[in-house]
Order: sequence, then C-alpha cells, then structure tokens
Amino acid sequence: MTAVRISDDALALACGADALAAAFEAAGCAVERVSSWGMHWLEPLVEIDGMGFGPATPEDVDAILSGKSAKAIGPIAAHPFIAGQQRLTFARAGRTRALSLEDYERTGGWAGLERARRIGPEHVLDEVARSGLRGRGGAGFPAGVKWRTVAQAPGARKFIVCNADEGDSGTFADRMLMEGDPLQLIEGMAIAAHAVGAAQGYIYIRSEYPHAIRKLRDALKLCADIIAPFTIDVRVGAGAYVCGEETSLLNSLEGKRGEVRAKPPLPALQGLFGCPTVVNNVLTLAAVPHILAEGGAQDYEARGTGRSKGTMPIQLAGNIRHGGLYETSFGITLNQLIFEIGGGTASGRPVKAVQVGGPLGAYLHPGQFDIPFDYEAYAAADALIGHGGITVFDDTADMAALARFAMEFCAAESCGKCTPCRIGSVRGQEIIDRILSGGRQADAVELLPQMHNARLAQRSQAEEVQLLEELCAVMKDASLCALGGFTPYPVVSALRHWPADFGLGAR
Repeated sequence: MTAVRISDDALALACGADALAAAFEAAGCAVERVSSWGMHWLEPLVEIDGMGFGPATPEDVDAILSGKSAKAIGPIAAHPFIAGQQRLTFARAGRTRALSLEDYERTGGWAGLERARRIGPEHVLDEVARSGLRGRGGAGFPAGVKWRTVAQAPGARKFIVCNADEGDSGTFADRMLMEGDPLQLIEGMAIAAHAVGAAQGYIYIRSEYPHAIRKLRDALKLCADIIAPFTIDVRVGAGAYVCGEETSLLNSLEGKRGEVRAKPPLPALQGLFGCPTVVNNVLTLAAVPHILAEGGAQDYEARGTGRSKGTMPIQLAGNIRHGGLYETSFGITLNQLIFEIGGGTASGRPVKAVQVGGPLGAYLHPGQFDIPFDYEAYAAADALIGHGGITVFDDTADMAALARFAMEFCAAESCGKCTPCRIGSVRGQEIIDRILSGGRQADAVELLPQMHNARLAQRSQAEEVQLLEELCAVMKDASLCALGGFTPYPVVSALRHWPADFGLGAR
C-alpha cells in the first residue's frame, strides 16, 4: 500500500488538503497527516517516499501514483527553498505528526526538558543567557535576563505565559508551530517553569486559530504526566490586536478589559495576578528545547550576527511568488529573501516596498534591501524586525494610502488608555487627508471653532507635513505601548521614501 503524507496545516486545509487526502484514500493509499513544510505556494503538497508533488488536486491523484505527474518537484528535502534553510525551531516541519508522542520522542523531543531537570534551574538560566536568545515577539529583549528576574523575584506563585496572540498581518509562524509541533512549545514552557519556579502556565491564543487551539488542547492531554507537576491552560482571546501587548494580555487573562498597564512595575516582578511572570511569545519558548539539549546553547550562540543570535523563522507574504516560512540565521538580506528565495513578486512587476514587522513596521525602500536582517541594523535604519513577517508590495502600491491605513488601524485597535495613541491616530488620518488635498482643506472638521477652521484652511502642505512629523514623534515617545509607539514607523518611512505618493516633491 502506497504511503502518502499530506499536511493538515490550516493553510493546506484552506487549499483543499482534506479533499485531496480523501481522493488518495479512495485510490487505496495509506494517508498520514503531517505538519507543513512551509512551502505555501505548493500547498496542498503531497509527499511519497520523500518525493514532492504540488500544488495537487484530487484530479492529480492518478498521475501522481503513476509517476507521470507534471506537479513533481523532486525530493522535498533537496528543494532549494528547504535545503538553504537552517531549521532549529522548525526542524520537524513536514516530517512529523503533530499529536504523535512517538514522532516527537524519535526526533529528540523531551531531551531539553530531561537535561534541564538534570542540571537544575540555575544552570538552565545560565544556558539560556549564554545562548543569546532574544524575544521573538518584537522587542528583542534577552530571554535570559527576563527569566532570571522572575527567578529571583520574591513571590509564593509564579507564572509562565505564552503570548500566542499572533495578530500581525503577514505572520503565521506561531500558527504553523502550534498546529504542526505543539509539543515543542509545551516543552519550552515546561523548561521555563523549571528554571523560574513556576507551577502554572497559560497559552493565550487568538480565537481566529481554531485548529491550533484544538491541537494544543489535545497535545496537553497527551503529555500532562510528562510535564507534571507543571500545568498549562489554553485561554482564547476575543480578537483585540492590543492584547498582543504583554500587559494588555495579562489584563485579559485576569478577566479585565484588555488595556495597557503603565510600567513599572514590570510583569517579571508584578505580572499575572500581581505575581512574577515570564511572558514570552511562541517562537521564543519553542527555541528553548534546542538550546537546553546537549550542546544546544553553543550551537545557538554560534549562529547569527552581533547580538542577534540564533535563527529567525521569517514569514514571506504579500505580493511574492514563493510565499512561506524560511528559517535562517540572522544576517540575511531582503534582496536574498525576496529575489533569490521568494522568486520576486507574484505579479511580475518591480518591487516598490517591503514592510517588515507587521502592520506597524517600517516600509523599506529597494535601496535598503542590503541591510542585514538583525535587530541593531534595523533599529539603525528606523525599522523593526518584529515577529519576522515580511510583506512585499509591487510598484502599483499607493504608499500614502498605506501610511493612512497605519493611522486608521491604530485608531481602530487602540485600547484608549493613552492620549497619543487614542487621539493621535485620528488626528494623523486627518493630517494625511489634508496633505493629499494640497494642504488647504477649507471645510476641515466643521464642528471645530470657526477660528481654528480658518487656521486649517490657511496651513500650507509643507506645514501639514511638519505637523505630521511632530505628531509621529509624540506618538513614538509618549504612547504607553508599542501600538501607538510603532504606528509612526510605516507613516514616516512612507513619507520619507515615497513623497510623490503624497503629492510632494523629493525630500
């Protein structure tokens, strides 16, 4: 009987993987549902004896089984998109069944947790710090520093909270890992709990991920005895983007309104229910089992560049021919990612801009595509790595409209706690509208006092641009959290690199 492997990842399902699997079963094949390789443009991808076929449909079954299919891509592991990667966090992607303890143990699962228990909490903290692992949720804060702070903080109760509220456009690595390798995330959380002395953990996941929610809950039932006495609960968010911010997330977990807390105190000292709390995102915690395995910390530290250590699962999305997940060491460039790996735009038109770091990341101009992909290099360019999402736009994109969308998005998703975010985002939309109208919008904001309307009518386009830049500076410096603080990145970068889209001359 021919053994066929097809992913049950949400993207593969959306592309018809279930119907394809049923067609192979009807043809007498034994179908095994596995995690996704991350080559999304080829989904549903069929694997038979290591050979790949995709994107496949039920009509392709006979040709695939007869060896005459035009959808053949050769050995999957040797495909340039896969062979060029350095997979640590996604080492099992495409190779294992998500809910198989046998597959997980066979591929090195639980080795990190077993060694952590053997060497003790203090040495675990040392290993994580030595690896150079930084938070993969956006800020890039050293995980070892956060863990040690929680470990040393006084408190009868401590918590591990996994931020799985992956809400950035163009990002899907968290979802892929939770659906394809949930036991790795659970193992990482168990190691963190052992290191800091926590007995309870929570995975806060967005409601839009029903497959991941089911996989995590099923995986926790399978391994409850293995991670005991540590326990983990899955909590489903209600869809607020701001709950991706750690303090808003903690408020939501406590049953409160999802709004930002002022810091200090830091969650590491007073987090969930006022107790010391580790808050890390999915990719951060999922990297920990490799680091704690024998020799893992040295291997992780040896990869990357400068202070950006290890690998980053980069998500290629938007107008790109070969979209998917590409894990590699820090230091790669956008030129390599977009053209050598991603194959350029799906439309075949020139690339105009690339947004890195989600909807609040800066837009990078083609002249910046040689900047090394690492935290410090991007910070120096007034850009963000964020969660590693890359969204490509071709030369038909209207950068002024995209800049305005950033302000609109912020206004819609603001928790309302701070004035720069709540009010600044609305005023930002209005200013951009006035810039696009030439700076003399006589009927602006009719409800404002007449004298103020007169001043708006007299303000030049150049003055409006200056006002927008000043507003962005206030939002960046004075917002309570990254929602308002990062919104200026796409706005300022679009204004700087594509002034013509705003009806302005070169700046």
